[in-house]
Amino acid sequence: MFPLYDENPTRITPYITYGLIGINIVVFVHEISLSNLQLEQFFQLYAVVPQQLTTNLPREWTTLFTSQFLHGGWWHLISNMVYLWVFGNNIEDRLGHFKYLLFYLLCGVLAALCQWSIAINSVIPSLGASGAISGVLGAYLIWFPRAKITTLIFLGFFITTINVPAMVMIGIFVIQNLIAGFASLQTAANMTVETGGVAYWAHLGGFIFGIILAPIFRLFADDR
Repeated sequence: MFPLYDENPTRITPYITYGLIGINIVVFVHEISLSNLQLEQFFQLYAVVPQQLTTNLPREWTTLFTSQFLHGGWWHLISNMVYLWVFGNNIEDRLGHFKYLLFYLLCGVLAALCQWSIAINSVIPSLGASGAISGVLGAYLIWFPRAKITTLIFLGFFITTINVPAMVMIGIFVIQNLIAGFASLQTAANMTVETGGVAYWAHLGGFIFGIILAPIFRLFADDR
């Protein structure tokens, strides 16, 4: 199942969502232009390396932001950007451009810290937009629980689309990550947001904080 678009029209052009997608693509194009050694050094500088964050927070705190724009492969980039495209525009519409950007980045930071708390001494770079996008999904569940998502499905050699309730798609996401997250606790030190394993606790943390923060941000959003 792969989301294509939702049924909710927006009242504003989602410039921030488009901008975030554009930045992620530009950064990834830069990544693939690097040699393996250069890419490793790039990740060491701009991804969250838990051990470095633990021992040198004043120098490393910016990686909580920069890591959100790094990806470890084409599929992760594409899937993240599709989810952001489908779900982000309505959240931006609810919050307004600036507050939406703050919400997105804050969810990403808190998600990264959730994953860091599981593996504070890991030396494996942690990166990806998944935590921030999980926060967007949490907000979407709060505000559009009855929305329908046009979804691409694969039936063997056949491909078709169906309309799936957003709550179902988000529920599947949460359950999968919850089960996998508990199962992976024993190998937490080897998990990252994208490289190596999957940072299920960053996904879950972002989702939970999205649910918590969305109503708070909405209190200060301009009504349109």
